[in-house]
Amino acid sequence: MDFLAGTTGAGIARRAGRALDSPWWRGGAAFAAGALPALAFPAPAWWWFAYVALVPWILLAASAPTYRRAGLDGWIGGIGFMLAVHHWLLPSLHVFTLLIAALLGLLWWPWGRLVRQLLAGRPSPRRAAAALVVLPSVWLFAELVRSWERLGGPWGLLGSSQWQVEPALRLVSVGGVWLVSLVIVAVNTAVALLIAVPAARTPAAAGMALTAVAVSAVWVWAPRPERDGTARIALVQAGMFDGDSGAAQRFEKQEALTRELAGRDLDLVVWGESSVGFDLADRPDLADRLSRLSRDVGADILVNVDARRSDRPGIFKSSVLVGPKGLTGDRYDKMRLVPFGEYVPARALLGWATSVGKAAGEDRVRGETPALMRLSGGLQAGPLVCFESAFPDMSRHLTREGAGLLLAQSSTSSFQGSWAPEQHASLAAIRAAESGRPMAHATLTGVSAVYGPSGERIGRQLGTDERSAEVYEVPLASGVTAYVRIGDWAMHGALGVLAAFCAVEGLRAFRRPQSEGVPAPVRTMRESPARPGR
Repeated sequence: MDFLAGTTGAGIARRAGRALDSPWWRGGAAFAAGALPALAFPAPAWWWFAYVALVPWILLAASAPTYRRAGLDGWIGGIGFMLAVHHWLLPSLHVFTLLIAALLGLLWWPWGRLVRQLLAGRPSPRRAAAALVVLPSVWLFAELVRSWERLGGPWGLLGSSQWQVEPALRLVSVGGVWLVSLVIVAVNTAVALLIAVPAARTPAAAGMALTAVAVSAVWVWAPRPERDGTARIALVQAGMFDGDSGAAQRFEKQEALTRELAGRDLDLVVWGESSVGFDLADRPDLADRLSRLSRDVGADILVNVDARRSDRPGIFKSSVLVGPKGLTGDRYDKMRLVPFGEYVPARALLGWATSVGKAAGEDRVRGETPALMRLSGGLQAGPLVCFESAFPDMSRHLTREGAGLLLAQSSTSSFQGSWAPEQHASLAAIRAAESGRPMAHATLTGVSAVYGPSGERIGRQLGTDERSAEVYEVPLASGVTAYVRIGDWAMHGALGVLAAFCAVEGLRAFRRPQSEGVPAPVRTMRESPARPGR
């Protein structure tokens, strides 16, 4: 296998090639290669590994004997990636985790085929240069499609693995998480070329140099958020309470923790998702307790109600602001619900999922519009609920509408002891850097965290073993980032690259002469190692 021979030596390459001739061995290798990028995400958080984690997968797909096999390598690798990043869903969704991974893994089928088309055999410098642009664009297309909320949402986007890297966060402020994903895949492609294709090392090295220069320029010259005061915010993390009396016990624990904050000169106290299990309009006694608590601590309290509404049919998850005088009237109903966790897609067909996992027994009702909440001090806060912190467009919209502070109320109580709590908390850093606004991530059971306007961590995280209230001095900012102003230009650019590539390939196929009216046979890499057939 010529593409492998450049990196492993002829003898090792031949032995590897014989092993990969077996569809089972090759499938296992593709699955493992696809799973590798998960190590760049929390909890391992090997952020640096993201820049080489795709190389084995690229080498494997490039060495495929046929386009069909390369597409299959892409699909199986995609399954491995989705399962590795979402493995913590297995105890809750069981077999549905596998089915969803198999469905979404198909998005990497065209990526695998294009890897072979552009990199198989001995790719010319021209093909190698095209690969540096086209392959990241195809990857980003897969990320875009799977980011639709009804397909699972944008959890585990490759760019979000760089949440703690300052240069990457600067890129995020310019082009969103999408731009960082493009850079990571481009670097992996260049590394694969440098390792395995001597003839393509010049364009690969040039591509890496241009990337380094561009990232450095953004890091140095991209506008930074202008600091504009501070806000003192407390996050209350009460821990898990189960059983029939769990909602009442949780409320009392959060009330006690909040009361300890009296005299701390606070602007806002934030409780986690589902922190109140009763409709406050139907429970004036609880609303009165919250308003007295707000007076005692001298700050508004943002709670999250997970209950059946008394004024509308159905169960809502709602952020509700309570002030010293009672309910302020500011309310946000969660708009994007977690598939299976908060509703069952096509319940008439898939309702049996509730008997084999922890799927929602009754669908929650979707909210209709985003909302801003004006705090007592005049600061406008933009609330999101749990899963919604994964969506770049939601925090961008709130910022454009005037939010000076982003808030996410979450609960990962079903996934304690897994990678999920840390993965979820890390998303707040990406959203903060994208928007140029600080973001607080408050949970019932951890991990709770706060990030500044550039995505930098503020104070300490509250781990999953803590029950406490923590106060944060949060820097505020004015102005907007390039991403807020321009939007998803990196995604649109990637789609434009794919459209141009498809147009060129279509024109080339149209102009290709047909011998005796019969298409030329497709050659495998072994039949024509210097130029693989198309």
